[in-house]
Amino acid sequence: MKLSILVPVYNERTVVERSLAQVVAAPLPEGMDREIILVDDCSTDGTTEILERLAAAEPAMQLYRHEVNQGKGAAIRNAIQYATGDFCLVQDADLEYDPAEYPVLLRPLLDGNADAVFGSRYLVGVQTRVLPFWHSVVNRTLTLLSNMFCNLNLTDMETCYKVFRTDLLKSIPIRSDRFGFEPEITMKSAKRQLRIYEVPISYHGRSYEEGKKIGWKDGVQALTTILKFWLIDDLYVKPSGRGVLNTLTGTPKYVTWITELIRPHLGDTVLEIGAGIGTLSGRLMARRLRYVAAESDPMNLHALRNRFLRTPSVEVVSLDPEQGEDYARTGEAADTVLCLNVLEYAEDPAAVLRHIDSALKPGGRLVVLAPQGRSLYSPLDAALGLKRRFSLDDLRRLFTARGWRLERSYQINKVSALAWWVQGKILRRRRLGKPLLKVFDKTVWLWKLMDKILPWSGLSLVVVARKRLEEGSEPAAAI
Repeated sequence: MKLSILVPVYNERTVVERSLAQVVAAPLPEGMDREIILVDDCSTDGTTEILERLAAAEPAMQLYRHEVNQGKGAAIRNAIQYATGDFCLVQDADLEYDPAEYPVLLRPLLDGNADAVFGSRYLVGVQTRVLPFWHSVVNRTLTLLSNMFCNLNLTDMETCYKVFRTDLLKSIPIRSDRFGFEPEITMKSAKRQLRIYEVPISYHGRSYEEGKKIGWKDGVQALTTILKFWLIDDLYVKPSGRGVLNTLTGTPKYVTWITELIRPHLGDTVLEIGAGIGTLSGRLMARRLRYVAAESDPMNLHALRNRFLRTPSVEVVSLDPEQGEDYARTGEAADTVLCLNVLEYAEDPAAVLRHIDSALKPGGRLVVLAPQGRSLYSPLDAALGLKRRFSLDDLRRLFTARGWRLERSYQINKVSALAWWVQGKILRRRRLGKPLLKVFDKTVWLWKLMDKILPWSGLSLVVVARKRLEEGSEPAAAI
């Protein structure tokens, strides 16, 4: 096991050697190695020469240098790409934070309870230098505002000491170049639903005369960063069409609309294919004897395991919908299989249904949610990773080929079919803005009413099919 210590450095010649000596000597849990990744952000005071000498003498150190000063966030972003450890810890090159506290920061991660740990200067229990009043007020105010927008209850968002699982940190894009890194990574960690722990740390803050660099302009930038990444869902380094599942978490009324349609068709045992981050699973698993949330994406699997860690009726399994051998992992066949926003991404939807057949009990139900309208396919669909849109006849043919009977279909979200056509076909947009989605979600009650009177097809289609019973039996009456 290894810890990657990320150290952004800029003009710290008076303290950097002593600071890095503490990093090298810091205690680590038994069996853990360290690598120290230094990024010199174009220092001009002689710091560079000191870092070169230290890196040449210490095998655990790697030194990289910016030719132009870019800021702390840029230095951390650069350091992350070189990290090879299991965990990444951000360490400033000054003497404000004590590396002797690494074991305390790492414990929740090593115990398997956390994905990220923040060291808080405001939790009671350790020695802390008394800070200037207004500096503390600004820090606490920014933390309060961050908590309001990302729905966390942190005591110290602006802390330097943040430790992450490396695989998760590498998957989060860092856009801020300066001190906006702190609110950005906090907001994105919250949106990604990482398990965040806080632990108390000591703090030996410097005055501006002693070399402190952060100023009031950085406080303003932090505020704008909070607002920016509250509005923008920029959560993954590698964009994925399934990222729409994260957007759905910001449209709770639409999710409720979908679950109200699906819930009456569920049996006691349910297999959900393509469960994403659990947006729909969390609404549908209640009162089920067994609910299997299946997903292929490693990051989504991690989110699912976090979410249902202490929910005994929910099992999380790794399953690629197009790999038939994966279905054996789901165990006993289910009463109901949910295939929600899956078929449109598959190379061969018919093959997916063939595999589902093996996981569904005779007489059981398949519930499909799919995008509707071939003529609506546009760059917007392509950017989301969709390979196709369906008609009701398309799905009926797929079911008939398996010997299943279509029981029920719902045309939903008709008004958005028009909006999708304008956004995708006319304006050639490749993404939907979050403000537009927020407005849509607040007015879902109206669009549900409009579905009853608008004459065209809906943007999405929910269909329920029943698998044939054993030969010689007849299916129950249609719903």
